[in-house]
Parts: sequence; C-alpha cells; structure tokens
Amino acid sequence: MPGRRRSTIVLLAAIASLLFFVPPNEVGAGERTVIGRITKLDPAARTFTVTDGRGTGWNYKVSADTEIDLHEFKVGDRVSVTISRATPLNMMSAADIVRKGDKVDLVGGY
Repeated sequence: MPGRRRSTIVLLAAIASLLFFVPPNEVGAGERTVIGRITKLDPAARTFTVTDGRGTGWNYKVSADTEIDLHEFKVGDRVSVTISRATPLNMMSAADIVRKGDKVDLVGGY
C-alpha cells in the first residue's frame, strides 16, 4: 500500500503542476458573445454593464475608435455584445475594451 499511496501523490502533484502552465490571462482563442440586459450605462464615460441570464455582470468600455454610440441604448435594453478576440479572465472586475470590429447590437425577446 505505501507504494500505491506514493504513486497517487506523485500523480496528483503532476496534475496540479500542469495547472500552473495554463495561461491565466485569456479564455479561448477567439470570438465570444454575451447576451443580456444593460444594467449600468454611462455614455459620457463610454462604459456599460450587461447582466446575462445567469446574473453575471460583464463590464465594458467602448474605445473611441468604434462607431458604437452608447446614447442609442438605455438601461434595460437587451443586447448582444461580441468581442472578436480572446477575453481576459478578470473581465468581471475590470472592463473589457470594445474595439473597432467588435459589436453591440439590440436583440429581441427576453
């Protein structure tokens, strides 16, 4: 049994060490879309928050080089936000930048 226990510990240590090699800054390699309701909106600061169906808030800051006019939206609007690149894991605490090529669209339904 001592040999078996040591093998299990070595295996668990190897698996745990692999977790440290996963890049912590990005999820996925491409486009991601969030659909939900605008719960916070500040057109002057170019920021807004979308709360999805699970209750998760996604913070965004719209870059000045986009054609997105936040004055066209209001709190309560249901929107689809598509970011065309990998998304930082810390997006829920720090705003993800909406850049040229990304989309914010009104969508129907609840």
